[in-house]
Amino acid sequence: MTAIDTSTVPAPAPGNRLVRFGRFARRNPTMLIGAAILIFFVTVAIIAPLIAGDPMLKLPTRRLQPPSPELRFGTDQLGQDVFARTVYGARVSLIVGLSVATISILIGLTIGLFAGYYRRFDAVVMRLMDGLMAIPAILLAIAMVSLNQGSIGIVIAAISIPELPRVVRLVRSIVLSVKELPFVEAARACGAKTPRILFRHIMPSTIAPLIVQATYICASAILVEASLSFLGAGVPPEVPSWGNMIASSRLYLARAPWTIFCPAIALALVVLAVNLLGDGLRDRLDPRLSRRL
Repeated sequence: MTAIDTSTVPAPAPGNRLVRFGRFARRNPTMLIGAAILIFFVTVAIIAPLIAGDPMLKLPTRRLQPPSPELRFGTDQLGQDVFARTVYGARVSLIVGLSVATISILIGLTIGLFAGYYRRFDAVVMRLMDGLMAIPAILLAIAMVSLNQGSIGIVIAAISIPELPRVVRLVRSIVLSVKELPFVEAARACGAKTPRILFRHIMPSTIAPLIVQATYICASAILVEASLSFLGAGVPPEVPSWGNMIASSRLYLARAPWTIFCPAIALALVVLAVNLLGDGLRDRLDPRLSRRL
């Protein structure tokens, strides 16, 4: 058997890549726009120390300064740089959103797999999930934060718990429909153990819906974190977050609107980007839905 000389195989032409990318962009514009905005904010959050000053620095002599070349977003009532606090606030929102989505998906996936496969386990777990869904998420989060000292970790835990029932119910419904299919019956007839059936044969069917669900959970978590911070039940007031910035500057809206508009616009853009990405992924992962729309 002779070896194939790969050196003679021509590399893909750059023009073909551009054509494929253009075709992908035309077919998935929402996903591309959402991903571009989200990548921009993630990049800004990562390089925050390089492009922004100290978000905690207070200079009363420059309080409520309007935007200028030196102070791109102006200053707030304490003389803090609004641009620096907005940039560092992206870190808090993105960390909370991504952490809540990851925790909710991992725990909800595990619980949903066993709930959908074992009938007795399902009867107990789903009643617990129904009880959690009956409690408004924002009230449960406020109660948990109020009982503990405010921190990013507590906020993440407080938001993750109300999001669990959605993931569990989604995974459970998929498992109930997949576990009776012929390929699962064949694996069971061949003597495959339950963990192998769950994680090797059934779990792949849940990946695509969970990816879409994760984007919506991320957007919801960012909004809930901002709401908790606005109400004073989120991260500590000294931590630069968009909710804290809006809450502390609401009395100065008429005099210094930039102190609220800058973090509010950033919050709206991030949530919009995540939702656009989720819609694009939904259409991409479910071609039948895309053609129906």
